[in-house]
Amino acid sequence: MTTHEVFDYTAAEFTTVHHAASYQVLLARDARFDGRMFVGVTSTGIYCRPICRVRTPKPENCRFFLTPAQAEAERFRPCLKCRPEIAPGNSLPWTVMDASRTLARQAAQALDAQAASGDTPRLQDMALKLGVSDRHLRRIFQAEHGVTPVQYLQTRRLLLAKQLLTDTRLPITQVASASGYRSLRRFNAAFVENYRMSPSRLRGKVKKDTPKRASANTQSMQITLSYRAPYDVQRLLKFIAQRAIPGVEVVDGLSVRRSVRAAAIGAAPQQQAAWMAAEFVPDKARVHLSFSSEWAHASAAVATAARRWLDLDAAPHTVHAALADLPGDPGLRLPGSLDGFELAVRAVLGQQVTVAGARTLASRFVQRFGTEVVTPWTDINRAFPSPNSLHDVPVEHIAELGIIRSRAGAILALAKAWPELALGLSADQTPDHLIASLVALPGIGPWTASYIAMRALSWPDIFLPNDVALLKAMKQLFNTSNQREADAFAQRWQPWRSYAVLHLWNSLEKVEPKDQR
Repeated sequence: MTTHEVFDYTAAEFTTVHHAASYQVLLARDARFDGRMFVGVTSTGIYCRPICRVRTPKPENCRFFLTPAQAEAERFRPCLKCRPEIAPGNSLPWTVMDASRTLARQAAQALDAQAASGDTPRLQDMALKLGVSDRHLRRIFQAEHGVTPVQYLQTRRLLLAKQLLTDTRLPITQVASASGYRSLRRFNAAFVENYRMSPSRLRGKVKKDTPKRASANTQSMQITLSYRAPYDVQRLLKFIAQRAIPGVEVVDGLSVRRSVRAAAIGAAPQQQAAWMAAEFVPDKARVHLSFSSEWAHASAAVATAARRWLDLDAAPHTVHAALADLPGDPGLRLPGSLDGFELAVRAVLGQQVTVAGARTLASRFVQRFGTEVVTPWTDINRAFPSPNSLHDVPVEHIAELGIIRSRAGAILALAKAWPELALGLSADQTPDHLIASLVALPGIGPWTASYIAMRALSWPDIFLPNDVALLKAMKQLFNTSNQREADAFAQRWQPWRSYAVLHLWNSLEKVEPKDQR
């Protein structure tokens, strides 16, 4: 069974059509399917990730599902050892699905974004946004995910609660609130009904089994995220380090730490900027994520932002198979962004200069217009300026930093247009509208707009136009002579052309390209 074949079926079809092949995946503990299928064991009532190291159940005792929500709808509860709540998500892009599956996935992503809020989205509102009737949306959602939207949302909230109970020492009342429950009574009732144990019992069991992971540090939150191996950690960290703004972002060994504006990751807009740190644990295919305790209520948003930032939901074998004619090993990740506005400004600063030059300009910009931020580290002490803070800044004050006046004007135009532009950064958006809106601004061309969309949206299928380094690599490897020929050749890499861009840049080795921000 290939990774593509899994998604040729609806959730209902998958459980019967793929039973024999899925069992082979389970026997092999195949990490390529981690987060893309789950196994429920009828003899225990527990469901696991396919990589779980417990004793393999008999095939007649196994039921296979595409999502945790489908498993929990059948009354299976999550394994405490392999922890389905930290499994990587499904990154298959919409460009390879039919229209109905695309809509169902968009609806699921909208529910993911709402998981930690106390609100339950109205199906009518979701359907209106997607341009279909609520009846049609309910039907295609059930077909794709095997559960109703309400069941899907409840599973997301309960798994988030399980993660917070396991990884943090937050009081249970705060866990309930951070998981989207406005009532502690309703949270306790839902947890007991679905997992057959109370939140306090789970907390006690976790504390007994893993006392060292249950940190009592009240100044930070720590949660665990997982990804599919292979993951070229060194390449991703090198990419970040080359562009890291002093005072804002630092790469240290296998970790990256930085300041983040609260509004950028979905915390309360009135909150001050704080910090986030990610430490890779390659032998376990996990990331230990730490962040300011002020953001405990926004844990789901923080985890989602971190997954996109580090591309933790990628399917490396699937991507690599599509890019077989490109140099490089599997495991290359698409670096995302925690702050779309920051990325947009840095892309403008990087027009027609080297990566090092863009970093220098960004450093000056942050020192002049950024704000102080308190973090656990002395070398992270500045936060990137917010769009609002730049509204009244004269263009001359930016230009005097050595930034070309036209680019200074573009930055101010971005800041003023950001409330509308930010709407195009939601997880259920495609890049077309965002790119068109960016190009309409003064000083922003197709390359800059496409680069912003590629990284701010973590969009997997963008082939940057008129990129000097990209065209050079294409000529060296495939003897293309212009953009039109390069675009035509790159069609074979759909829907993973963003990853192809990274492979092509990397093929130039030590040559530092321009237009590679």
